[in-house]
This record gives sequence, C-alpha cells and structure tokens, in this order.
Amino acid sequence: MTAPRFLSFLLLAPLAACGGSVVPRGSYAPPPAGPPASAFQKQGPLMGSDARRLTQLFGAPRLDIRETTVRKLQFANGRCVLDAYLYAPARGKEPVVTHIDARNPAGADVDPGACVTALQTK
Repeated sequence: MTAPRFLSFLLLAPLAACGGSVVPRGSYAPPPAGPPASAFQKQGPLMGSDARRLTQLFGAPRLDIRETTVRKLQFANGRCVLDAYLYAPARGKEPVVTHIDARNPAGADVDPGACVTALQTK
C-alpha cells in the first residue's frame, strides 16, 4: 500500500466502524416537554425592575458593569451588598432585573429582602 493510500485508510477506518444500526421509524418518542422557562424565574424583591427604578430606591450604584447581554448594578451601604443582574426581555426592550445576589460585607449570603430593606434605610 502506498503512503497516501495508507494515510487515507487510517483516516477513514474509524468512520467505517460507525456504520452502526438504523433506528426504525416510530420507535423514538421525544421526551415530554418540561416546564416553561417562566417556572424557573425567582420571585422576590426587585424582579422586573429597571435600572432607573433601582437608582430611585438605592441611589447611585457602586458598580455599573455593562456587557453584551447583561448589565450588573451593585449597591452597598456597609451592612449589605446587592448585585442586580438585568437582561432585556426582548430585542429593543429595556433590561430588567432577572436575578439578584445579596451578601454581607464579609461575603456571607443574606436574605435578599432584608438586604433591600437595609439598603433603603440610610
């Protein structure tokens, strides 16, 4: 066997092993549909709020990070740090809060509702 033919054989041999079997029609049933995406959305304070509403509630954010599909606003007051993640619900629409993280200054998770209250009391 010449070198080019041998090389072709080596490259195509694994594909020949994939011949496999054909699944007969009708024997495949797709898995049942899962819950809608809205079922996974967290409920709670600030969900659906836009950036203007957040600044009305808490003042100017400590951080305002903008990426292609997400905007992160961070608010803090020494007792609580709140990260709000805003995504546009549709192209051309104003981004709204879809997720929040709340923690104390040491980094331990805290109740988001308590953090919102702490940030509003100055």
